[in-house]
Amino acid sequence: MTLLRLDNVSLAYGHLPLLAHVDFQIEASERVCLVGRNGTGKSTLLRAITGTALPDDGEIWRQETLRIGHLEQEVPPDTDQTVFETVAAGLGELGALLTEYHQVTHQAGAAERSSLARLAELQARIDALDGWNINLKVETVLTRLGLPADQSLADCSGGIRRQVMLARALVSEPDLLLLDEPTNHLDITAITWLERFLLAYRGTLIFITHDRTFLRHLATRIIDLDRGKLTSFPGDFDAYLRKKEVLLEIEARAAAKFDKKLSEEEAWIRRGIKARRTRNEGRVRALQAMRQKRSLRLEAHGKASFGIDAGGLSGKLVVDLRHVSFRYGDNLIIRDLSTAILRGDRVGIIGPNGSGKSTLLKLIVGEMGPTGGQVVRGTRLEVAYFDQQRGRLDPEKTVRENMSDSDHVTVKGRSRHVIGYLKDFLFPPERIDSPVKALSGGERNRLLLAQIFTRSANMMVLDEPTNDLDVDTLELLEDLLADYKGTLLLVSHDRTFLDNVVTSTMVFEGEG
Repeated sequence: MTLLRLDNVSLAYGHLPLLAHVDFQIEASERVCLVGRNGTGKSTLLRAITGTALPDDGEIWRQETLRIGHLEQEVPPDTDQTVFETVAAGLGELGALLTEYHQVTHQAGAAERSSLARLAELQARIDALDGWNINLKVETVLTRLGLPADQSLADCSGGIRRQVMLARALVSEPDLLLLDEPTNHLDITAITWLERFLLAYRGTLIFITHDRTFLRHLATRIIDLDRGKLTSFPGDFDAYLRKKEVLLEIEARAAAKFDKKLSEEEAWIRRGIKARRTRNEGRVRALQAMRQKRSLRLEAHGKASFGIDAGGLSGKLVVDLRHVSFRYGDNLIIRDLSTAILRGDRVGIIGPNGSGKSTLLKLIVGEMGPTGGQVVRGTRLEVAYFDQQRGRLDPEKTVRENMSDSDHVTVKGRSRHVIGYLKDFLFPPERIDSPVKALSGGERNRLLLAQIFTRSANMMVLDEPTNDLDVDTLELLEDLLADYKGTLLLVSHDRTFLDNVVTSTMVFEGEG
């Protein structure tokens, strides 16, 4: 049964065509993964499906009673609601009853007669709506995602807020669930639970993800968005990669053949008199049509081509942690940690959210100091640090301004024009004067990588570098890190990435 259909839909931002006369339909119970380069319009397509982005042309048909749930990529704004209230708000009348029930049961005066009477009334109304199973589902989802039910959303980090909106989308039980990078900010335990939840989900799912393990476990179909066109593939990710490569090779050969023919016709027209004879007017018209066709061609996206310079050798001892502790107020994050990191170590740091992984990296690079113990850094260290919060990017400045105050940037001791350098990171010239706040999550990550790879580094400290990256860029980064000769400290929840890059792991279990 068809739930949704796009008929000849076009949508553009400025001169950039995101969707170009596409046809697309979704059947009940499908799990469709939408893939494509960062900035090609995947998130916009999801918004078009919900109706929050309107097409410039064509029609979008939705089943009349279709209920859609949507997790967007952007972090929600501040609100006075608690985590529980925000999640339950997606449940309509039942959500309001569950929220009030939750509030009354947690009030200090819950034993008062008025509170007890209201509690009985709420229980009866929730019973009538068969709401206790939903209440259990809300509490289960909050527990599995490690979310604090009674904390104000305004006091939560951006990552926690996004998890809250994921929980809200999951408990609403829509007919069609749209998830934009749902594994971002989730630890491995939560990702594994989410996979099981979605495999048991009876509705239809469209999702965007950079997590290849997640994709392989879930997708029954893959939709590729490339230069405004949608192409459907069966849900075997590795087979998709092979078929996509073949299609690009066929396209390249056809384009080369066309360009050769066009070049020959241009040479013919330049020869003069023969081309102007009446009997050759058809050939002239054909040449004009070829010129028009060539001008409309959208070239295949290039591949990212950045590199990592490991610089000179550091000392054999890179970092020595001696009985290191760290606490925020009364909250002990790291307790009496002693370990040594040696030159050439490749350490993956894993554990639940909030267990201290990012704090450890900040202690190691010197952005924070321990509240107990000592961090001893080795000699001749050249450190490149990738910050999960992208705090090194100024959102109000342009891509160019975040890279350099001039038209040139020094890359590993050599001067390069900033446009040429950013092109290696898949930023076309027309994109470099865009403000950072207008970039997609993956584009911001690529810009941060562009910043840190301008200099040599014999120690790479990377905090969730794969978030939002498209698969091509992620695999290039993976290959570069696999060949990197320096010392690597990596926080990631991407299981495939960890398996392919690190040789040892440090596991945080929480509570120091």
